[in-house]
Amino acid sequence: MVKSSTLAMKCNALYGLLDTVDERRIQANSYLDEATRGQKGQFMTPASAARILAGKFRDLSGDLNIIDAGAGVGSLTTALVERALSDFSPTSINANTWELEGVLAENLNHSLKLCEQAAIESNVIWCSKINRIDFISHAVSLIQQKNDGQKVSSFNKAILNPPYLKIAASSEERKLLRSVGVETGNLYSCFVALALMLLGSGGELVAITPRSFCNGPYFNDFRRVILDGNNLNKIHIFESRTSAFKGDKVLQENVIFHIIKNEVQGSVEIISSTCANDPDPIIRMADFNEVVNIKNPDRFIHIVTNDEQADIANRIGGMPCSLDDLGIEVSTGKVVDFRTKQNLRDNPEENTVPLIYPMHFNNGLIEYPVISKKKPNAIVLNEETEKLMVPNGTYILIKRLTSKEEKRRIVAGLYTKDLADVSVVGFENKTNYLHAGGQPLDMDVAKGLWVYLNSHIVDQYFRQFNGHTQVNATDLYTLRYPSHEKLINIGKQVQYFDQQLFDELVANL
Repeated sequence: MVKSSTLAMKCNALYGLLDTVDERRIQANSYLDEATRGQKGQFMTPASAARILAGKFRDLSGDLNIIDAGAGVGSLTTALVERALSDFSPTSINANTWELEGVLAENLNHSLKLCEQAAIESNVIWCSKINRIDFISHAVSLIQQKNDGQKVSSFNKAILNPPYLKIAASSEERKLLRSVGVETGNLYSCFVALALMLLGSGGELVAITPRSFCNGPYFNDFRRVILDGNNLNKIHIFESRTSAFKGDKVLQENVIFHIIKNEVQGSVEIISSTCANDPDPIIRMADFNEVVNIKNPDRFIHIVTNDEQADIANRIGGMPCSLDDLGIEVSTGKVVDFRTKQNLRDNPEENTVPLIYPMHFNNGLIEYPVISKKKPNAIVLNEETEKLMVPNGTYILIKRLTSKEEKRRIVAGLYTKDLADVSVVGFENKTNYLHAGGQPLDMDVAKGLWVYLNSHIVDQYFRQFNGHTQVNATDLYTLRYPSHEKLINIGKQVQYFDQQLFDELVANL
């Protein structure tokens, strides 16, 4: 009878625990200043997503000492507690949370009291603390104490939905990070790196963040921190940008990842779902070398969700050449329009040359001029602007930013010399351009690159490591390319944009 009574009490405490906290989240959202939420990176985790994060932990038995930085109303800690008490045998739970926002901290306190009740009814020792201080400065202080040999609390679980916000290179946060040997430029990567450093050996970290850390030079050091000597055990992606944070204006793709500190790297479990409530996610085990190519010094993280995508990764990743091998370089357009407003002209006129924007891209070609648009078509050629120009000729232009509505991530346009009778041309800063050491490209090589970059298979491959709408020069350097001879051969076979032909030619490589 005593045992039945205890179980009943346990069920009463756990029943609807996270759902109750989720109601607080929705209510608290309405009290936050909508104008500053984005500035503060405040996107709180719905119950469905919180349960997915908690579900990634491998072991929640024994003594749990939890880090939840940027805790909001406590959804993640609650989800972890709910799963630990339901599916494991914890002996004690010490929940350490950090939250600066007053309205959130007040609700967090209520959430932790609910967790405490559930723990006590389950005969689990409970302790919790709300740190109303900046996590970065606090964590750095703890890490420095630890490095100095002082006794510091040993954390073994971290569950995070950190704020998403860029931080300047000269900011106090960056200085603090550098003091513990980390260089990264976004609050979310700061929080994850510091939490991982605070964990003891064998500690588990689960976080939901933008996918942007998977590639690009800005996150090189962050990838070093999370990959060196640790086990990247699980990666979970959502097909929709907004599905993990319904009701919030989140435009980046989100990814959940699970890391075990100081454990030997094994295979990586990759999960793909349409949304947080997807009942049938796709699960695939991938070799680590497929996720992080050992030939790539930047260690980009490729998220390959099925065998078809793995085949794409092998085929495109196995192309023989880099741009360096081909003698081709990538540059960002030199004309920053707002810095030279006095030299911009709506339409071509005497003493001007074309200024090419993304608006001039049209079905794989560059259309010029484009009338009745918000952007100018021309720039005055004078002593001030001539250093921003490139010799007129054949180039491949690529949009640096693509809109949410565009189906393609890589949008490449063929610019040719006959577009205007000028000696030089200007490319605006929102474009990248491929060139041969500052000079135009050979026409057939350019057309070969045009076909290759506009093929669906290359776009699919690019999406495996690029989780945002920006195409950086580094991304284009990281891609592998066909040989010079193959590019010329492809280029000779095309006269105009034909998506089906482009795909067939690349498929036959």
